[in-house]
Amino acid sequence: MPETRNWAAMLEEQAANRGDHPFLYLIDQDQYISYNEMDKNANRIGNYLLANGGGPGKGIATLMENSSQFLDIFFGIQKIGMYINPVNTELRGEGLIYIIDNSDAEFLVIDSHLFDLYTAIKDHLPKIKKVFVNALEVSGRVEMHDRLDLGNAYADDVDSGNPNIEFSNDLKLMILYTSGTTGLPKGVVSRYNRNMLQRISSLTEILLTPDSVYYTPLPLIHGNALYVTTTLSLCAGSTVALAKKFSASRFWDDIKQSGATIFNTIGAIIPILMKQPPRANESDHPLIRVISAGCPAELWEPFEKRFNVEIFEAYGSVEGSGLIINFGNAPKGSLGKPHESTIRIVNKNRKDVEPGEIGELLFKVIPDKKNTIEYYNNTAAAQEKVIGEWAYSGDLMFQDSEGNIYFVGRNTDSMRRRGENVSAFDVEKEILKHENVMECAVYGVPSEMTEDDIMATIRPVNSGNFDVKEIWDFLKGKLAKFAIPRYLRVVDDFPRTPSYRIKKTDLKKAGVTKDTFDSEKDYSKTDAP
Repeated sequence: MPETRNWAAMLEEQAANRGDHPFLYLIDQDQYISYNEMDKNANRIGNYLLANGGGPGKGIATLMENSSQFLDIFFGIQKIGMYINPVNTELRGEGLIYIIDNSDAEFLVIDSHLFDLYTAIKDHLPKIKKVFVNALEVSGRVEMHDRLDLGNAYADDVDSGNPNIEFSNDLKLMILYTSGTTGLPKGVVSRYNRNMLQRISSLTEILLTPDSVYYTPLPLIHGNALYVTTTLSLCAGSTVALAKKFSASRFWDDIKQSGATIFNTIGAIIPILMKQPPRANESDHPLIRVISAGCPAELWEPFEKRFNVEIFEAYGSVEGSGLIINFGNAPKGSLGKPHESTIRIVNKNRKDVEPGEIGELLFKVIPDKKNTIEYYNNTAAAQEKVIGEWAYSGDLMFQDSEGNIYFVGRNTDSMRRRGENVSAFDVEKEILKHENVMECAVYGVPSEMTEDDIMATIRPVNSGNFDVKEIWDFLKGKLAKFAIPRYLRVVDDFPRTPSYRIKKTDLKKAGVTKDTFDSEKDYSKTDAP
């Protein structure tokens, strides 16, 4: 085993220290898996892959939903110096082909119920040499054809001892692709000697105890569930409570069933939970703390009071260039202050702004250190992201006189209408205050008058009782007339990234659809925005 610490090495250490303590609780199966069992299963995966041509420097892509088998592969490949490419199971067509092919993986593991995804694109994946099918959570026999059965890795004749393979610390450990909300996904490279484990582990004693139960319904293929929930739990010797996927109606039942004391959320989930009908004893649960990324400021305190929890707000990225956290010691609505990170906020001329002024957030990176950014097969993107010793986040922020940082919006989310700059974030914030709006996305579409027209796509709480004209009336007096969307569209759900964020690129590409309402045609000419 290489001397540099990685997740598999940490698992081995915790298996020795925590033994039969549960590392994983599978909510849907009501099943506990101990640290010892997880480590033995990781060894089995490592040995099984070795027997099937795997080994140091080789890559494996996964098309898998949340399961213990995904984590077995994540830990197991690190036993033998391979790298993993966790692929978003919502991708289709060219997008799916790109992420698998770009990673240069030779092996693919796929859940049996997703096999048709591979069948549809297999002729476009010449680099894939072997395919393993995971049917361990399926009742009945699954036809493997010429594919390998991942279940064979758990057979009695597969060694559960450490493979003890030597390999270079310089090898890739993981390629985790960005969500692609603003363009083609980029593969963020972690290496055995440069990864997020050390930085994240510094939060362990602040957030968890060995008895904590950390709940996540978010996909393990994304940094939120993998880097934060799984990694912190592993470092603390505590338990991950894993759901298959997020369900607003089942959320609090999951919390009570698992005994969860802490969970991660993203901004979209907070308003969804707040707009669920009140339930008897809904604050009667073991949950103590919520780690949020993007909690709407106006819902922060109401959420805490309604559900009797404390919110900590955190900001970071899968690239790992820096971290900002509000540990409850900064104003609600603030991201807090940098945690073991150095920042700047700059204007378009790359000059530092004064407190209260909006600019782009930069994190200081140190070449050859753990926060250096590397994109796989995309040196140009890394050079664009990092200029000198500073990584450009693409996010607009401002800092108050006490050094607390506030999120304003994405650089790419600014629109220009009728000679005025409009923040999509500000418009979304006001629309979300409407009681019948569950989620929304605001973005610019081409205008006949050049510049932009503003479009809002809305997911209502109750689609059967929703009048788009109410939104235009509701926004009067709350937004400047030029900031009120011209176009409104109602949808049942949004295209999403693995982290449940709305994919605005897909909405922008769709543009003004046939089911879009136009205020200039569907509203009073006198009152139209």
